[in-house]
Amino acid sequence: MQSNKCKICRRLGTKLFLKGDRCLTPKCAMVKKPYKPGEPSKKRGRNISEYGKELAEKQKLKNWYNLSEKQFSNYVKAVLAKKGKSKNPVLVLIQKLEGRFDNVIFRLGFASSRTKARQLISHYHFYVNGKRMNIPSCQIVKGDKISINPSSMKKTVMIELAKNIKKYETPAWLRLDKEKVEAEMIGQASMEEALPPSEVSTIFEFYSR
Repeated sequence: MQSNKCKICRRLGTKLFLKGDRCLTPKCAMVKKPYKPGEPSKKRGRNISEYGKELAEKQKLKNWYNLSEKQFSNYVKAVLAKKGKSKNPVLVLIQKLEGRFDNVIFRLGFASSRTKARQLISHYHFYVNGKRMNIPSCQIVKGDKISINPSSMKKTVMIELAKNIKKYETPAWLRLDKEKVEAEMIGQASMEEALPPSEVSTIFEFYSR
């Protein structure tokens, strides 16, 4: 049976990689059924209103970062409130979202998806600056150090993690010591590195209505 996450991608017509490695295989729903659920493929591409387009772009980014509507709208509205003070509000929003603890764990290759990263965080598998942290929304900033909880090191999931990151390349704004399995945030994400799946500027228009 197709999962709800797969239906989200099909409904939005974009592969959002919500199921991690499975999304890279022929089993991916966007490969097998690249059209909206309940809609024959020949009906795709119908005219969509401006509001509908903005809504779709919002849904893409919200689901990409695995956020609830309330969480996502809070991020957007916070940036909108300071829009006049920022030269690039789109970049500010993306950097805020990329700086979330669950996203950083995903970007480090410590989890195959943001959903999995959130699960690992909630079980206290990671430290931030030497302290246990189980809040996925925690904002990681430049200079923050991330390590694995010593009591988790012998768990199967962490043993596999240490093996998998040997071949993983982190984005430039993160530094990863693959031997010690420790990381540090050394900068901020760029749009080129984040590669958001939506036209972010239209999301501000959606929330400004």
